[in-house]
Amino acid sequence: MRSFLKDFRDGLRALAPGRFPYARFAAALTLGAAGGWTFAQFNLPLPWMLGAMTACTLGALVHAPIAAPAVVRPPMTMVIGVLLGAGFKPEVLTLIPTWIPTILGLAGFVAACAAACVTYFRLVGGFDRTTAFFAGMPGGLVEMTVLGDEKGGDARTIALVHSARVLLVVFTLPFLVQWLQGAWIGSRSRLGVSILEAPWTSDLWLVGAGVLGAVVGHALRFPAKTLLGPMVVSALVHVLGLSDFTPPREIVNAAQVGLGTVIGSRFLGAAPHEILRILGLSAGSTAILLAITLLFALLVSRVSPHGVVPLLLAYSPGGLAEMSLVALALQIEVAFVAAHHIIRILFVMLSAGPAFALMPEDDG
Repeated sequence: MRSFLKDFRDGLRALAPGRFPYARFAAALTLGAAGGWTFAQFNLPLPWMLGAMTACTLGALVHAPIAAPAVVRPPMTMVIGVLLGAGFKPEVLTLIPTWIPTILGLAGFVAACAAACVTYFRLVGGFDRTTAFFAGMPGGLVEMTVLGDEKGGDARTIALVHSARVLLVVFTLPFLVQWLQGAWIGSRSRLGVSILEAPWTSDLWLVGAGVLGAVVGHALRFPAKTLLGPMVVSALVHVLGLSDFTPPREIVNAAQVGLGTVIGSRFLGAAPHEILRILGLSAGSTAILLAITLLFALLVSRVSPHGVVPLLLAYSPGGLAEMSLVALALQIEVAFVAAHHIIRILFVMLSAGPAFALMPEDDG
């Protein structure tokens, strides 16, 4: 509780006039909302997040007067965490034993992705040993950036590579799923009921699960605590049958716009040529990652009851919140996908340090 209150006070201080760029943030949200609305008009998958990401990335390229400080992300991830927890139904408990072969496959997947991407960034990107290693790990943007900086890597490059990975994977995967399924999926991406139709008790559950979850996440020191904490509390509420509430669609769409705006705005401050270079390199690593993801999904689907598309979403190394939202939008085994992304992040966080110690030193 003390940790939660400290972070809450720090957040309030960061929002004080003179410290927070309110005008630039309003401009970023407006740009993000316009991008989301445009994508929605074309009936694209997950339009409010992908549209906001695209618009704000383009805004960063042209040095638009926008900003989206990290302090604005927690409230959005709390809403999304509660939404994802609503995908954990009572019957999920009976399905957990079927996840054993897919989790074993996930461990091999993480190792394969790390080896391929680290080698790629060394040989093609020309990164130094430390920067290549922490940029090539398939997950944990904040954790890999901090660890890489501590080990002497280029923290800015590592952060930009991971930001680009999330952006490109999240943007590409819905269309890959659409191609595999052979059907247009844009019309299936409406999440939740309207705020005009939702009972007032849904708002109470949303706020209660979000705040309690954030406290639990801090107390238990979860990674991505403002996402995982609310997700765990919401999941327990749904698995135990206490409520079947879902956050209203308008609130979820607003959270997606905010999340997409923050992701796209991560490129602010970088020179356009640097952004384009990182995006170009990340496009290559994303192609490698998606090829490995598809290969593992095909292989593991042969030894588990889960199909290729759920496995593709569960393994694909986008962000936890973003990939779980894709699964939710496509109505594909949200609990299965979210659980595997949590485990992937834990695999990466636990293995990065020991694996880096075993990596050969640079010659000379």
